Amino acid sequence: MAHIDIFRDNAFSLASLTAALNVQPEGQAVPTTLDSMFDEDGVSTLTVSIERENGKLALVADSPRGSPGQTSEKDRRDLIPFNTLHLPLRDTIYADEIQGVRAFGTESELEVMQSIVNKRTVKLRARINATLAYHRLGAVTGKIFDADGERVLLDLYQRFGYTQKTVNLGLGTASTKVRQKVLDAKRLAEDALAGSVQIKGWLGIMGRGLYDAFTGHDSVEKAFDRWKDGEFLRADMRKGFIFEDVEWKEYYGKVGAVTFLDPTEGYLVPIVTEDLFQTRFAPANHIDVVNTPGLPFYASQEVLQHGMGVDLKVQSNPLTINTRPNAVIRLKAS
Repeated sequence: MAHIDIFRDNAFSLASLTAALNVQPEGQAVPTTLDSMFDEDGVSTLTVSIERENGKLALVADSPRGSPGQTSEKDRRDLIPFNTLHLPLRDTIYADEIQGVRAFGTESELEVMQSIVNKRTVKLRARINATLAYHRLGAVTGKIFDADGERVLLDLYQRFGYTQKTVNLGLGTASTKVRQKVLDAKRLAEDALAGSVQIKGWLGIMGRGLYDAFTGHDSVEKAFDRWKDGEFLRADMRKGFIFEDVEWKEYYGKVGAVTFLDPTEGYLVPIVTEDLFQTRFAPANHIDVVNTPGLPFYASQEVLQHGMGVDLKVQSNPLTINTRPNAVIRLKAS
């Protein structure tokens, strides 16, 4: 019979539970499109500062030989602090739930209890993963919302002092040259980056409604009418296709009543050589990990009073950010 004292075994320590939780579960090895864009690292503090340089490239005027030449302006730098977020979840394993657990076959009592705890913590991790995906979309759109989909946790445009740029694709008009609209959006992003980084490629994500209007527009369909004998017009292309050197994908996510992306909106994202999108993880609020580099997830447990059960806690403390939000261009149908 399982005893509550088993949870005092080292297998259920903060270090052991955290190590197990940070192993990628089977069936979840393929990252989403947005996940692959984010650089991840741990930080030992609860605040992350982004250094911004106001210096820019400028042309050099011709001067007579021997003249002193122009004086180069010194870059002005400022630090913009951002607080990491705290995402905790709890669950309880009550004594009655392990009442009938026995060691059987080749499994020891410890292994059986580890399996029960792991199943609970993995479920909690899945909820935090969904939240992190929601925050990463927010880093792309410029606003990171809380779990209710309404309270703004972080407005990147406000913090950086930018105004969001929008391109109307004119999809409601059959004669619109969509290629030109896409080119206009790319140029806005290029101007925002101002040659400071190299653009490797482009990603366009669209809500369901905008995606349908985009792929159904005459000028887009005509561009593909001879592609693989018209396969574009017959196949489900939501996983991605290339148009005007941009990979376009339908983006859809929903948890409960919260829809991740407005169906009528899309975003053109430059893929650059530097870390435009970043996720930083702060340490847990646990004495054993203070001032250590943060991990994506932490798990701990504590035996309840009178041995009534075990309290499980899983947490993540991320900051998900776009360091150049003005380089992402919002797209509307018209």
